[in-house]
Amino acid sequence: MFKTLKEAQTWIESVEKFGQKYDLIRMENACNMLGNPQDTFKSVHIGGTNGKGSTLQFLHQILLKAGYNVGTFTSPYIVHFNERITLNGAMIDDESLLHYINEIHVLQETYREKYNDQITFFELLTLISFLYFSHQEVDVVLYEVGLGGTLDATNVITPILSIITSVGYDHMGVLGKTLKSIAINKLGIVKDEVPLINGIKQPHLQPLIKSHCEQKKAPLIDAKTYPATEISLGRPTTFKLEDRPYTINLNGSHQVDNAKLAILAAEELNKRGFSIAENAIKDGLSIAFMPGRFEIIDDIVLDGAHNITGLKESLKTFEAYYPGKQKTVVFTVMADKDYLPMLRLLETVDQVIFTEIPYVRSEKATMLAHKSKHRNFVIEPDYKKALNHVHDKHAVLVTGSLYFISMFRRYMLER
Repeated sequence: MFKTLKEAQTWIESVEKFGQKYDLIRMENACNMLGNPQDTFKSVHIGGTNGKGSTLQFLHQILLKAGYNVGTFTSPYIVHFNERITLNGAMIDDESLLHYINEIHVLQETYREKYNDQITFFELLTLISFLYFSHQEVDVVLYEVGLGGTLDATNVITPILSIITSVGYDHMGVLGKTLKSIAINKLGIVKDEVPLINGIKQPHLQPLIKSHCEQKKAPLIDAKTYPATEISLGRPTTFKLEDRPYTINLNGSHQVDNAKLAILAAEELNKRGFSIAENAIKDGLSIAFMPGRFEIIDDIVLDGAHNITGLKESLKTFEAYYPGKQKTVVFTVMADKDYLPMLRLLETVDQVIFTEIPYVRSEKATMLAHKSKHRNFVIEPDYKKALNHVHDKHAVLVTGSLYFISMFRRYMLER
């Protein structure tokens, strides 16, 4: 029995992160041992390579404005460990988190004895969320997929609605090396007769998506058939959908796509017993906020782009917000990522500062520099000193990893 949250958090963070997975048997067994708490509340399942966190936050704020009690489960955290699990925008409190980690610690010991196996870190977190929400007055919980879809720990839920935001190259060692194989994995969250809102844009993947939904008898709502118009990027960004005007305060054209998915989700929920007025949609979209997603602090942009697709969008938005200015990117990435294409993208900016963070997966700044062909780079292993190397009057983008952004953001706010 852990007496303090610090002890409990140290234990759960020491547990193996993922582990080999060929099925969901571990999660199914654990849920059965707990009495299947995931079946006691309604849920919406949100997957995708990029955009799932922002889409979740847009929908979260819409539902709150409509008067619902809304839970969220997201990863990774940016500021506080507790932010992975929230109810009505408030993080799970320390006392509750300690209680459920203790409960899950007992489950882990029992599971190890019974099955000669152990539950992984992300599975434990997911189980904690199931227990927590099963004891709350909650109308719906929004679940963000951790990795992929088919074998993700969250995929034991049966949601009332599924959303797939996008498909791009990420986690290829687990999900496959082609967009088709990655899409098949993402489509694993589609359940029988549960509607899917599809944000995947690639034309060659559409027959696969349509066929999969037909097999599952899952109604398909395709975002491409609802084009956003009159898009005006800025602070804020405005656009229209079917001649209805909307305003968002998350930066970038890709956030218009994510907001559109949230609008379509709200409209679909209205067909399934919810009552979400148009003013709740507009108000919710306008106040949604995501730390570390093209967030601007002291005129420095922080963006957690951690794969080639995300970095393309980030650099495109960076150029749109700072046209004509010389640009510096402060960059690090996780060593297990396929980051060479990201390094090639960075060749378009004026300066790159390669750094690293005190985290086991972080790539070394020297290794990034060695593999880069940029004509103007600086190696600064101490991320807290990276800004010392920025040329005067350069626009600055800090990017490459959500783990990096979490640490850098905390440092900036403390500074």
